[in-house]
Amino acid sequence: MTIEKAVPFFAWDVLTWLFLAMVLAIIIVLFDLVFLSKNRSNSDARPAEKKSALARFFYFVCFLKFSKSETYNHRPIMVRWSIELFPVLLLVLVFRGFVFEPFRVPSNSMMPTLLTGDFILVNKFDYGLRLPILNYKILEFSKPERGDIIVFRYPNYEKSSAYTGVDFIKRVVALPGDTLAYSKDQLLINGEAINYEKIGSYQGVDSGKSMSGYRHVKELIEGGEHDILLHPLGHSPKLSQTTVPEGHYFVMGDNRAHSSDSRIWGFVPEDYILGKAVGVWMHWDWNYNTMQFSRIGGFD
Repeated sequence: MTIEKAVPFFAWDVLTWLFLAMVLAIIIVLFDLVFLSKNRSNSDARPAEKKSALARFFYFVCFLKFSKSETYNHRPIMVRWSIELFPVLLLVLVFRGFVFEPFRVPSNSMMPTLLTGDFILVNKFDYGLRLPILNYKILEFSKPERGDIIVFRYPNYEKSSAYTGVDFIKRVVALPGDTLAYSKDQLLINGEAINYEKIGSYQGVDSGKSMSGYRHVKELIEGGEHDILLHPLGHSPKLSQTTVPEGHYFVMGDNRAHSSDSRIWGFVPEDYILGKAVGVWMHWDWNYNTMQFSRIGGFD
């Protein structure tokens, strides 16, 4: 599966709604400057309000406020709210769109590295600078590497309405041009078998209790090592030998027997990658109503 068969990247996510809210605030402020300000009593207007509406709007955009000489009390409440919320919306949009964006891990597919209920931070600029909402790359800094944990927009090759605009989190296993296969819990990349080190029997917590007894091993992949879970009886989705096309990546969940990943639905287009996961900032498993501060920190 390649990007030609993927659904469009755009979706009604948090960044989209933030952008629309900011645009609405600008429209309300402009409407007040162009139309409503003319109907106000000249006796209440201060000298600064005699400036053109365009000049006052540019001042507002540049400094995120009107000049101190202007009064606010006589403006409609929707206009005052828009003036006060605009800088907040702008700062949140810039931070989430270009710096860091929070996500919540919804399933056990990345155990033992990430648990259901982990709130993670995703670095939005590690791989390059992209325009929010459209995810259009402006400037490239680096490429994803094997072992990176990435958040990406699900390409939804099957065109399922249930997965429209859904974001996934998985680990990069193979890069563009790599040949790989997966069978009997053995990963082969470019004809070489990946080595594993046995850790022991996994003891799950909260939503992951059902994974207790799974084989806990360390996967020694190029670029680093990380812990994974394997089914005691080797019940993991298999993959016949395949080659990763240019501009795409092959991803897998660390919980190999319970992960919907590239083995099942195909490759991840590079243009659909949102960023690199860098750490956990909170943990709250809604199913068990538990909060674990020990989960806070980075991960492999």
